[in-house]
Amino acid sequence: MRPLVAASLVEAMSGTFAISLNGTTDLPAGKIAAVVTSLEMVAPPPRRADPPGVEGFALEEIGRADVARYLAVYRLLGERWMWFSRLVKPVEELQAILSDPAVEFFAVRFAGRDVGLLELDFREPNEGELAFFGLDESVVGKGAGRWLMNRALERAWSRPIGRFWVHTCTLDHQGAVEFYQRSGFTAFKRGVEVADDPRLGGAMPHRAVPHHPVIE
Repeated sequence: MRPLVAASLVEAMSGTFAISLNGTTDLPAGKIAAVVTSLEMVAPPPRRADPPGVEGFALEEIGRADVARYLAVYRLLGERWMWFSRLVKPVEELQAILSDPAVEFFAVRFAGRDVGLLELDFREPNEGELAFFGLDESVVGKGAGRWLMNRALERAWSRPIGRFWVHTCTLDHQGAVEFYQRSGFTAFKRGVEVADDPRLGGAMPHRAVPHHPVIE
């Protein structure tokens, strides 16, 4: 989920209000909030071997015009963790991103189906972003996370970049930050993201992300 804000002021409804930097701030109904942690590396980390038993996993490039497949994988992974930025983006804007040669995106294949997504964004000079990284719950625990991170690092550092970064938030898996740190990333920034709840606008099912209940 791409951060929208990381400051002491956020847009809420039709006005602006201050977030307390030393206490609790009540949000209007219909809003969601998360703490975002950004992490980076400025050189390739020591390579870690693939775990045993991951020979059945493969990366398959998603066609740049195949928006339907991209969104199907995105929904498969993201409805547990409030991935919504691609769902609320106008189709023409999403198509422009996916058609940019500086953006790479792959489905993870296992047992004949799509079970993961890897998206790398090199549109900023001299840097790469691990834009989306996720696996279906059915393959978690099989070593696929380490396998996929190894592929991400290989592809990122094959480019002439000086920085590779990622962000995660408190709506994501609780082990995400530690996983990224074990992979060689170092935290460098923390912010607050506030947005309209995508379940109320119809972009996601009302039942999605039950650990972050809807407040109407």
